[in-house]
Amino acid sequence: MSPGSLNSTGRVFHLNEVIPRPRVFQLWEKPRRRVHWIIEMIAETFGTFFYTYLGVGSMASWICGTILGVEGLGSLFQVGIAYAIGVVMSLTVCLSTSMGYFNPSFTIHAMIFGKCPPLKGLRLIFAEILGAYLACMLAYVQWKNLIIPAEEVLMEKHEYNTTMFSSQGPAGIFALYASPIDNLFYVLINEFCCVCDVVIALVSFACIDPTNFLCPPFMIPWVLGFAFAGVIWGFAPAALAANSARDIGGRLAAITLWGTQAFGGRYAIIASVTNIPATMVASLIYELIFNDGSRST
Repeated sequence: MSPGSLNSTGRVFHLNEVIPRPRVFQLWEKPRRRVHWIIEMIAETFGTFFYTYLGVGSMASWICGTILGVEGLGSLFQVGIAYAIGVVMSLTVCLSTSMGYFNPSFTIHAMIFGKCPPLKGLRLIFAEILGAYLACMLAYVQWKNLIIPAEEVLMEKHEYNTTMFSSQGPAGIFALYASPIDNLFYVLINEFCCVCDVVIALVSFACIDPTNFLCPPFMIPWVLGFAFAGVIWGFAPAALAANSARDIGGRLAAITLWGTQAFGGRYAIIASVTNIPATMVASLIYELIFNDGSRST
C-alpha cells in the first residue's frame, strides 16, 4: 500500500497531513522503518493468529458441545464462517504492513519467484507458525473449562484412546487428524487434487491479478474468506489442513498440551506439506490458462 493517497491534483497526501498522529507515535516512525523486518514478522504473526484463533475457537465449541451433549453449541457451518471472518480480519488488519501471506506455501511461492528474499521468507514462515501456535494456546486457556470435562467424559465412556487424538476429540480442536478408517491416499487426493489446496490457491492468484476487474482490492478479503469457508464446508470432514502454519502451529500446541501422542502419525506429514506443492501447481495452472500479459490493468 502506498504511504499516501492521491487527490485530484495528483499530489500525495500522507496520513499525518490529514489526521496528525500524536507526537510520540511520529517520533517512533523513523526507528520503526529501520526495524521494519520485525514489524513485518509481527504483522504476519497477527495475520495467522486471527485466522487460527477464530477457527479454533469455533472448533472448540463444536467438538466440546458434541462430546458433552450440549445442543447448539457449534456446527460445521459455524466453523466455516469463523475461518472466513478470520481471513477477512487477517487481510484487513495486516496486509498493509506485511506481505499478507499468512501461509508458508504462498511465502515459499514468493521466494521461488523472486518476490521475497529467502532469509525474509524464512523469518515470515517462523512468524506464521508462531501466530498459529499462540492462537491455539490462548484458545485452550479460554476453553479449558469445557475441554477438561470433555476429556473426562471420554474416559468415563472408555473412548479416550480412540477419540481423544482424532478429528472428533479435544486434541482435534488444535491439531488436524485423519480418521483411523481413512485411506491416506484419498486424504492426500482431498488435500491436493480434488478441490482444496489447489482451488484456494487459484482463487488467491485470481484475487491479486491486477487485470481482474471483477475483484477490486476491497473485495479480496471477502472472496478469499468465503473460498476458505466453502472448502471447509465441503471437505473438512474428510480431513483438511490447507495451511502449513495453521497445521504445524496447532500440532505443536497439541504436543505442548498432551505430549507426543498428539503428533498425528503419517497424516501429520500430509497435512504439513501437501499445500506447498499444490500452491505451485495452482500457480502454473493460473499462469498457463487464466493469466494473459496482453490484458490491461
